[in-house]
Amino acid sequence: MSGSVALKQHLIDPEICIRCNTCEATCPIDAITHDDNNYVVDPGKCNACMDCVSPCPTGAIDNWFQVNAAFSLDEQFSWQELPPRPAEAAAEVDALDEEAAALIAGAHGHARARAPASASKPRINLFSRAQPALAKVTGNIRVTKSGTSSDVHHIILDFGAIPFPVLEGQSIGIVPPGTDANGRPHAMRLYSVCSARDGERPNTNNLALTVKRVAEPRADGTLFHGLASNYLCNLGLGDTVPVIGPFGATFLMPDDPDADILMICTGTGAAPFRGFTERRRRLAGHGRGRLHLFFGARTPEELPYFGPLQKVPPAVLARELVFSRIPGAPREYVQDRMRARAAELAPLLRRPATHIYVCGLKGLEAGADAALAEIAGPDWPALREAMRAEGRFHVETY
Repeated sequence: MSGSVALKQHLIDPEICIRCNTCEATCPIDAITHDDNNYVVDPGKCNACMDCVSPCPTGAIDNWFQVNAAFSLDEQFSWQELPPRPAEAAAEVDALDEEAAALIAGAHGHARARAPASASKPRINLFSRAQPALAKVTGNIRVTKSGTSSDVHHIILDFGAIPFPVLEGQSIGIVPPGTDANGRPHAMRLYSVCSARDGERPNTNNLALTVKRVAEPRADGTLFHGLASNYLCNLGLGDTVPVIGPFGATFLMPDDPDADILMICTGTGAAPFRGFTERRRRLAGHGRGRLHLFFGARTPEELPYFGPLQKVPPAVLARELVFSRIPGAPREYVQDRMRARAAELAPLLRRPATHIYVCGLKGLEAGADAALAEIAGPDWPALREAMRAEGRFHVETY
């Protein structure tokens, strides 16, 4: 690849991609396809419309190479990682990234997620599948009551002398050991970090995850056991885990101590918000900003961290714990409690220092958005887009 640069090619990073099919389902011109190994972009079809970029949960889709001759589909299907960027294009990479960001936020009408203006600069993609960071398990404890169907674990990974910097809101990648039915390594799974940037315990080189063991009934009456979740939940103290990442450059906590942060979640979607809460708790008294948590579960016994949440000072965290399956009580969901607190939330939404984060199961997004629309009034769509453009509105659902 020498001579003049003639083509900007859209590529998907196979190391980061979690094979969720979001990009292929989103692409309006069927330019994205997949085999048993990789998701790839057809250079003969892609028109750089950017429809696929914003919904991608990992950022794997957002790669643009300047090349003289396009990489073929067969080449892309064979990759385990992206090839090195052409040396002659290295000086143009930054400009290319800026161009892609401008297209997403501009002419095509897609508001790409932005990090808060005051957020610390994240480090991403420091460790790959080929060269992961090795962490040791120093904690693995169930944080939902034994006997309930919700088996959620708090897992602490210590990196020892290996630098692994993370910020609140970032994720790490875990690849379950072994191979799939085709003899290939398993796909990577992403897990949100639930500890603060300075460690699960202050000034330690570790981090924590919130992992729910997946065990769901099949139609034939047998149980489906989630590969990655069971691998992690079964880890013992001293076990070694290869870790990829970190990932995530937008779902970040603002460093502004005067920022109010509205956190809406269900289940393990609370993981990043535990990190937010720990960060604020350690910095308590340094600003007038407050955390506002709307956290939904079926029962108190199935809500992760139920006990510890009660101990966070109200001056740091205003919490609304909402349960949908309390015997003898009507079903209530987070959006119902948000409507009940409309008098407090309405002025909060108008504050220029308010940030909104939604994290949990896919259905949460629509319910939370409908409640916010009722609380904010008819100009909510415009307000939401303004907040998104300012890095103050974030949604991560799965």
